[in-house]
Amino acid sequence: MEVVLAKHAGFCFGVQRAVDEVYSETLRGGPIYTYGPIVHNEEVVKDLERKGVRVLDSPEELPEAMGGTVMIRAHGVPERIIREIDRLGIRCVDATCPFVKRIHNIVSRESAAGRKIVIIGNPGHPEVEGIMGWAKGSATVLESEQEARDFVCDPAEEICIVSQTTFNYNKFQDMVEIFMKKGYNVSVVNTICNATEERQTEAREIAAGVDAMIVIGGKHSSNTRKLYEICRQECANTYFIQTVEDLHLNLPESVRTVGITAGASTPNNIIEEVQNYVRFNF
Repeated sequence: MEVVLAKHAGFCFGVQRAVDEVYSETLRGGPIYTYGPIVHNEEVVKDLERKGVRVLDSPEELPEAMGGTVMIRAHGVPERIIREIDRLGIRCVDATCPFVKRIHNIVSRESAAGRKIVIIGNPGHPEVEGIMGWAKGSATVLESEQEARDFVCDPAEEICIVSQTTFNYNKFQDMVEIFMKKGYNVSVVNTICNATEERQTEAREIAAGVDAMIVIGGKHSSNTRKLYEICRQECANTYFIQTVEDLHLNLPESVRTVGITAGASTPNNIIEEVQNYVRFNF
């Protein structure tokens, strides 16, 4: 069996940075909390739990962290959460991905200047919720081309469009094109991370040239699900798994090549386990 492993697979820069910081804090000692899971990968979160790291899921739980340290995850948080942590006097380590932090700054600045903020991304995703929380007024989240077509605002209003860092690049371009055709006064900032573009492009190319494709990542990982959708369009035999334990492939005898890619929150050891299993068991 020939195995083709994507070069751009596994932890991205922002996730690696956040994970490294929380592990460093475990060596420092003292109670450690993350505001939300540090990354969307259950295996990483479980390992940190074994080291005593607790997850806080809401602002109401923040007082529990007094006397300890709160880690802000790579996805970032709304501005009000940072202010509440400061108000409570809790030590905070902000591990927000620098590319996400850049979006926060853009949204804060552009909304303060009176522009309407439109975020192209997945509503309910923590990164998107965090971005919304830096707007000085309301912000609109659009996920589909139909939502872009249905969007209506005052023609005199200025609009600033940004994107979730892990959104599908081609879909983002298509949605921006819809806005342009409407004739609105729009400024567009492509805030999709370069690593996301590279990962999606490479996954598409690999999936188009193999007999089966495996996408590895957490079930709650938005960027991994997008990789799965992209690969599924190119290769009918595409499988979404979290770990090697999920790998129950019933591959046709005609399958000779298998491609492997992984989401930005997938540790290298899990990727290696899957790669070795496929290489030596099929």
